[in-house]
Amino acid sequence: MTPAGLEVRGSVAVVTGGGSGIGAALARRFAAEGARVVVNDLDAGAAALVADEIGGLAFPGDASDARTVTDLVAFAWDRCDALDIFCANAGVAPSGTAAAPDEVWELGWQVNVMAHVRAARALLPRWLADGQGRFLATVSAAGLLTLLGKAPYTVTKHAALAFAEWLRATYDHRGITVQALCPQGVRTPMLSQADPASGALLDDAAISPEQVAQCVIEAMADDRFLILPHPEVATYYERRATDPDRWLRGMNRTQQDLEKAGLAAGRLLP
Repeated sequence: MTPAGLEVRGSVAVVTGGGSGIGAALARRFAAEGARVVVNDLDAGAAALVADEIGGLAFPGDASDARTVTDLVAFAWDRCDALDIFCANAGVAPSGTAAAPDEVWELGWQVNVMAHVRAARALLPRWLADGQGRFLATVSAAGLLTLLGKAPYTVTKHAALAFAEWLRATYDHRGITVQALCPQGVRTPMLSQADPASGALLDDAAISPEQVAQCVIEAMADDRFLILPHPEVATYYERRATDPDRWLRGMNRTQQDLEKAGLAAGRLLP
């Protein structure tokens, strides 16, 4: 039993985007801690593989689709008779500037933001009636800072953080614990497919998905809102808040350096 009263053993957890990367690591770790896990992923085969490995249940589908999310939540309660932890982990990392096509912006908005909103809609009525529930939003350090060269990603991750903050501020006193997971570089398929500039930088400080999952388990002990697997992100976030003009000048210098080097911008720096 943690100090906050959460015992992972015996709980039921849903993990979206659970077929690979951080999601798969979360699913495995929750199962290892004694939870029953429902693995959701757009890739049905990947969801099934992870679920079979951990003795969980697979529920394939698009985590940004309203009907799929409603059915996913109902499936967990129907099959497991509970739903204690919902990990809104599925995400996309579209590149581009303000000139990115509308469909690129829309994809980021639907998967990185509205998937969380739709999950909350499905979860909150019963959680509020029961007086308990835990919502873990995988946001990214880009939601706290800025990722140059990835406007749709940065903007939608900021929105995801804002929604998580709103949920925490609104429902904390009613037993709903909301946490925002904000890693920087993590060795996942998403990082391996990153543009050369962001990949080259983030590879140096990248951690494993398993390390991220360990941080999540530790953060559940004290219910902290921000989960920062890269501790230095807290320092960067403080600098940004304390002197935003200086922060932005520094980011713009980084942008200029990238342009001079002929690299596609995609760099997250203090």
